[in-house]
Amino acid sequence: MKRSFDRAPAELRPVRLQRKYTRHAEGSVLVEVGHTQVLCTASVEEKVPPFLKGKGRGWVTAEYGMLPRATHTRGAREAASGKQSGRTQEIQRLIGRSLRAVTDVSKMGERQVTIDCDVLQADGGTRCAAITGSMVALADAFAWMRAQGLITVDPIRDFVAAVSVGIVEGTPVLDLDYAEDSACGTDMNVVMTG
Repeated sequence: MKRSFDRAPAELRPVRLQRKYTRHAEGSVLVEVGHTQVLCTASVEEKVPPFLKGKGRGWVTAEYGMLPRATHTRGAREAASGKQSGRTQEIQRLIGRSLRAVTDVSKMGERQVTIDCDVLQADGGTRCAAITGSMVALADAFAWMRAQGLITVDPIRDFVAAVSVGIVEGTPVLDLDYAEDSACGTDMNVVMTG
């Protein structure tokens, strides 16, 4: 089996993270995993969801979307249809839960950090790349909050990253690209701390 970047079955694609990628966001990262590119921006907001008002705790949430031409053929913007697909909602929940699992929200004050994950180019593993890039963007946003005196301690308890695994042509493989993901017998995403 020939893999992109001449990889062995248990080998990752090249990974690159460019921090401070945008000017305005408190944290921003362009994450590249092989040919997949995801822009992750972290925005600090002086608000929390209604269920947290008055509780003295913060919240971390995520939004996810793909540019229309992130794939081989143009896809319509979900905003044009007026609703998000089930896939998009599932990915947003996965990113948000992954980040909250490593964040002590009691140390944020009543603030929300929203991570926007925009897929610029998709070649498999977009949700995993989004989780990994979002972790770095969130860490940078918390560093910004400390520098501004908004918080006194770092709310991050641990770090999180993600990768896909699957079975392609009977061979277990790590970090599936689009061709492998489309042809695999089974696959899953692994999100881990540490």
